Amino acid sequence: MKILPLSVSPLAISTSMILNPASPSSHLAIASQKTATASSQKAKAPAAKALAAKAPATKQVTIDNFSFTPATLIVAVGTQVTWINHDDVPHTVKTTNHVFMSQALDTDQQYSYRFTKSGTYQYFCSLHPMMQAKVIVK
Repeated sequence: MKILPLSVSPLAISTSMILNPASPSSHLAIASQKTATASSQKAKAPAAKALAAKAPATKQVTIDNFSFTPATLIVAVGTQVTWINHDDVPHTVKTTNHVFMSQALDTDQQYSYRFTKSGTYQYFCSLHPMMQAKVIVK
C-alpha cells in the first residue's frame, strides 16, 4: 500500500486514484477534492450576490398620447431612466434646469440618463411644453 504525503499535488492524487482506486489514500483524496469544490462554490456565491447588488437600477418612462408615464418617478441615486416615445409624433425630454436634454425622439426611439445626484428633476417636452413630469432622486 502506498502512503501519500500530505502535500501532494492534485495531479499526483488523481494519478494515484486512477492507478489504485481501492487504496485508503484515494478515498482521502476524493474527500478532500469534494471539500475543495464545495468551498470554492461557497466562496463564489457571496461574490455573485455582491455583483448583483451593485448592478445599477433602471427605470422606464413611456411617452404616449402627449404625456409622460409615470408623471412622477421616484428613484435611487445611480438609477438610469430611459424614456421611450410610443407616440406618432416626435418629443424631447428636457429638464427645466438644463441638466439634460434629448434630441427629438421619433416613434419608438429612446433616451437614457443616469441620475448621480439626489434632488427633484422637473422635465418637459420642448416641442410640446404642456407635457411635464418629474423624477425625484433620493
